[in-house]
Amino acid sequence: MKWKRTLKWSLLALLLLLFGWFQFAYWTSTNDCGRSIPPGAEIMKAIRFCEYGSPDVLKLEEIEKPVPKDNEVLVRVRAASLNSLEAVIIRDLWISRLVSGLRKPKVTRFGRDFAGVVEAVGKDVTEFKVGDEVFGVKWGAIAEYVCVLERRAIVLKPANISFEQAGAVGVAGLTALQGLRDAGKIHAGQKVLINGASGGVGTFALQIAKAFDTEITAVCSTRNVEMARTLGADHVIDYTKEDFTKREQRYDVLFDNVGNRSFSERRRILKPHGICVLAGIGSMGAYEDSLSRIAGTFTASLRSRFVDQKFERYITTFNKADLAFLRDLMAEGKLTPVVEKTYPLTETAEAVRRLQQGHARGKIVITLQ
Repeated sequence: MKWKRTLKWSLLALLLLLFGWFQFAYWTSTNDCGRSIPPGAEIMKAIRFCEYGSPDVLKLEEIEKPVPKDNEVLVRVRAASLNSLEAVIIRDLWISRLVSGLRKPKVTRFGRDFAGVVEAVGKDVTEFKVGDEVFGVKWGAIAEYVCVLERRAIVLKPANISFEQAGAVGVAGLTALQGLRDAGKIHAGQKVLINGASGGVGTFALQIAKAFDTEITAVCSTRNVEMARTLGADHVIDYTKEDFTKREQRYDVLFDNVGNRSFSERRRILKPHGICVLAGIGSMGAYEDSLSRIAGTFTASLRSRFVDQKFERYITTFNKADLAFLRDLMAEGKLTPVVEKTYPLTETAEAVRRLQQGHARGKIVITLQ
């Protein structure tokens, strides 16, 4: 029949177009790694990755030092920290290639969290001055210098927090805050369970939940039990000895930073109308395992539309107001970033290798002088 032939040829044409687009996108996917530094330009050292692969693709190279625009702040970086997504994005995975470039990574700079000292400001900048100690979020943070828009994610560093601690805040702190406050709607008097309370996001979530005057149950391994108590947990469950989903206790909010439990198991420990905050992609383990957990967050969110409990997904946003909120908590002594280990800039690849092994306690930080 005529309509069948039309459909067949239309589908074939669509497949050919998709194939052509993929070939074009693949072979035109490139980056700035071969670009030379203009004569007379100032240079700086920065971590870059020009190919996908193991942490060994991360190289310390000399690149052009940025010059702040009228509305930008130039920061000399003193410390920068690692996050799970950054450790994933360098790997040779199809999801990395779809996000960052099919053949080569389009953006070659590395890292997002930073803390340092303002070295120069644009003529329109009014909030910061040279010599200010600051911290924030900006892609390409693992470098000697970074330029940040004044109105974006950059705030003054509290005096009682070191550069290493401030450099650990960015992504993890904002993820914990927005997950608990905005997605989880936490408030004083609630019972909150944090699954994965000892990692980068988890250590922030525990302390932030405490600052909101909630009763906290932390789930972590044996070696982190005492740390969780020190950070403010009212109750601690060692997951190597006990399955928290089999307890009789029910919670108003489950902040799930691991994603290793089924939809029904998580529902079981929630109160009626309780909220499960789906806060992460899980561990840095097997790629297939991470994919299944990512898929699980989407299906859980959809399935929760038909039950009285809610499973909330969210995307962390990097903004000045929430960074200022975290800064104030630190200044008041209610929030202290946990740094497991620091590495010099020259050992960034080794630091990423440690992060990819999983089970880091708090954050891993890169230090610069």
